[in-house]
Amino acid sequence: MASKPTTRVSKTVTAATAKQRLLKQLICSDAPEQALRYYGFQRIAGVDEVGRGALFGPVVAAAVILPESLDELANAGLKDSKQLTREERESLDQQIRGMALAVCVAEVDAETIDRVNIYQATRMAMLAAVQGLALVPDHLLIDAMRVDHPCRQTKLIYGDALSLSIAAASVIAKVHRDALMRELDAVHPGYGLASHKGYGTPEHRRALAEIGPCALHRRSFAPVRGVDPDAALEEEASVELLFEDADLDEGLGEAEWA
Repeated sequence: MASKPTTRVSKTVTAATAKQRLLKQLICSDAPEQALRYYGFQRIAGVDEVGRGALFGPVVAAAVILPESLDELANAGLKDSKQLTREERESLDQQIRGMALAVCVAEVDAETIDRVNIYQATRMAMLAAVQGLALVPDHLLIDAMRVDHPCRQTKLIYGDALSLSIAAASVIAKVHRDALMRELDAVHPGYGLASHKGYGTPEHRRALAEIGPCALHRRSFAPVRGVDPDAALEEEASVELLFEDADLDEGLGEAEWA
């Protein structure tokens, strides 16, 4: 008797889901800090940002210098802020601030993001947070980036899921930015900022399509630019500045654009 063919069900996993699964498998500890202390570094600042992918408001960075013993934070469940509930983050925020040797939070606004791009704005926010610390660090542990600072630096991929110092910075930054978004929700109603914190959720995109962007939206981001009534005028003005009238009259539409 012939056997029946086996039917295999293929399950597609998105990149975001795969990343979340990976992050949950990583262990957040003080191993990176202990390795640096072995080489003589003492004032180690963890640095991280939040809001890099949002469509609204500033990108926020935090820098945190913690004491040598981090057992208290490890036992409290400190890890990447995105894997914590609001209640857990706010509790840890108070705990971190209570034991940290130095903490600083810095913002770079939407206008600057549009002017210099989000990558450079993120580096600016991180640098400002480091420069604002009450203690001068002798080493920076940064989540996946480097900044223009003279002290030694370690760029740690998935740092907020591996280093307690970086995780502490991520919690401080996120609690600060989330609170700011709740405040701005009252100033700029209709977008749902208190719920999605300015990210490009379907709710936020629908609001953008219906009422358009406000002054604190990042107009260089495609979802905002696509519904910005001023975008076409700005683009037309920039073309007029680049070309003489004669150029515009002589078959500009036939040009090949890169």
